[in-house]
Amino acid sequence: MDIQKKTVAITGAAGFIGGALSRYALQAGYQVIGVDNFERGPEHQAWKSIDFLARVNRDDFEKQPDFWLSKADAVFHLGARTDTYCLDTDLLNRLNLNYSKTLWNAAIRCGIPLMYASSAAVYGDGEWGYSDTNQHLAKLQPLNPYGQSKLDFDRWVTEQKEAPSNWFGYRFFNVYGYGEHHKGNMASVVWHGYHQIQERGKIRLFRSYREPYADGEQERDFISVNDVVRVLWYSFQQRFASGIYNLGTGQARPFLALAQGLFQSLNRQTNVEFIEMPMALRARYQYHTQADMSRFLEASSFPFAFQSLEDGIAAYVERLNMDKIS
Repeated sequence: MDIQKKTVAITGAAGFIGGALSRYALQAGYQVIGVDNFERGPEHQAWKSIDFLARVNRDDFEKQPDFWLSKADAVFHLGARTDTYCLDTDLLNRLNLNYSKTLWNAAIRCGIPLMYASSAAVYGDGEWGYSDTNQHLAKLQPLNPYGQSKLDFDRWVTEQKEAPSNWFGYRFFNVYGYGEHHKGNMASVVWHGYHQIQERGKIRLFRSYREPYADGEQERDFISVNDVVRVLWYSFQQRFASGIYNLGTGQARPFLALAQGLFQSLNRQTNVEFIEMPMALRARYQYHTQADMSRFLEASSFPFAFQSLEDGIAAYVERLNMDKIS
């Protein structure tokens, strides 16, 4: 194995964002040490088109992180259990909290920067807003164990006296885009909506159970995976002030606008069916998310505009349509 400079390690490299970042890094002239569980079923085989320098099983990587990170210029830690329905706190703590602690300390020992994935799920129902200043870090109450595991690591990070040479924790908002087909229920509403329209001619959205939100007016900050990858790579290249930052577009959009964008991209008349929300989800449902991007934009001088929801959907639909043709 020819290890040389211009090499990055990416955990979750067989996944949605990790796979997109791996391809981006290769296009930028870097070699990629891909870390993940590469033994999963056929729906998880998109990684086979990625020319990894090395493929490392997650468990093997965790046992000897210094061996691999000593060969890399940076580590992007995107591997996690992202199932918001998972109630196994022991599993979430092992994969999302303790694994992250291991990589944090290994990055310090190896003298390389670390970029890791946090989540907007740490903000819970938004009672304390969506500012990443950490002013209310102790008061945040996630709505599910997944969000709690991400918040626990963010809190742990802020308590550490030692840190990697540069580090960035990004609280991803609602990421959508090409390459998420394997995520099943956790895939974006864009992906599910596209396939619902193809199969039934309509899209299904949850009814609202909270004023002043009408059906379909529940809001999310939807961000294209292409913008997420650009931010991650920009952070590695520019190395501005380390810290935990939000990563969304900074603009909340209603699910109804998402549905309309899908129908428009498919040249079809909008047809939305509102369905009952499962009782188990109602108490844990976010009605509004919107990233406060002011700290990131001020610190980074990020030079690119984020893609609009309509443009992002149009590009995504084009790729999905190409897959159908091929």
